[in-house]
Amino acid sequence: MPDIAGTKSNSQSIKIRTGLVTAVMVILSIIALLPIYVLIVNATRNHVDITSNGVSFIPNLHLFENIKTLNQWTEEGKVAYDAWTGYANSAIIAFSTTILTVVFSGMTAYGVVVYDFKFKNAAYTFILAVMMIPVQVTSVGFYQFMSKLGLTDNYLPLILPAIAAPSVVFFMRQYMKSSFPLEIVEAARIDGCGEYRTFFTIGIPMMKPAFAVQAIFAFVANWNNFYMPSMILISRKQNQLTLPMMVNTILSNDKLADYGAQYAAIMLSIIPVVVVYFIFSRSIVEGVALGGVKE
Repeated sequence: MPDIAGTKSNSQSIKIRTGLVTAVMVILSIIALLPIYVLIVNATRNHVDITSNGVSFIPNLHLFENIKTLNQWTEEGKVAYDAWTGYANSAIIAFSTTILTVVFSGMTAYGVVVYDFKFKNAAYTFILAVMMIPVQVTSVGFYQFMSKLGLTDNYLPLILPAIAAPSVVFFMRQYMKSSFPLEIVEAARIDGCGEYRTFFTIGIPMMKPAFAVQAIFAFVANWNNFYMPSMILISRKQNQLTLPMMVNTILSNDKLADYGAQYAAIMLSIIPVVVVYFIFSRSIVEGVALGGVKE
């Protein structure tokens, strides 16, 4: 069989481009993961080792000693830190807000895409406009409103606003525009399926990758959220503090300059985020792949 002109050169060009893309991806992965690795390594080192030797990529054996130091500070009343209480409080807020965010945002995006109504474009434009407003702009008025309602030192102001998440609505609408066939909704209606049943039994399973991606983003954002809880939980009771607030009590105390213990506290706070990411990582890949294919 005769050789096709240019086949060999095209193959070499593809290999070169693939190699360059792979090298860039490896470099970006190292840049992203290196700080996390250094954090974990420093959590296993003691204060003297960190201050005298600087950055190290070799783990040490002082992790449990650093955790013991954290517990000792708590027992002595030097910091308001209790890892298990922090995990529980942060989990209540993070999981509740994540569920509300993805369900109601998915429902809103579904309504904007599937239904035709008079002010459809105006409603979507309003959602985009709300997305442009930083939370810091409305925080003072929000706090005053919650204070008048007597909802300070309460988790409800931290959970219920998650129902309105314009950025999540935007992402899910874009995903549905590219990967959600409206014909299946029409078929469900012809078969007598109700609108809510269609959304929960057909819409959500078909939007699973988008739900998984936004669930991860929402969980990470709410787990790491320090601004809003510190504004609402004004009494600073230890049994109410989230884990980021507890970690802040350690990092902001100049008298407790033990870097090993500080790194250990930070490392303990990111464990749930890493676990959730690995659970949904496959869905992230599916969401990117399916979201890039247009009908």
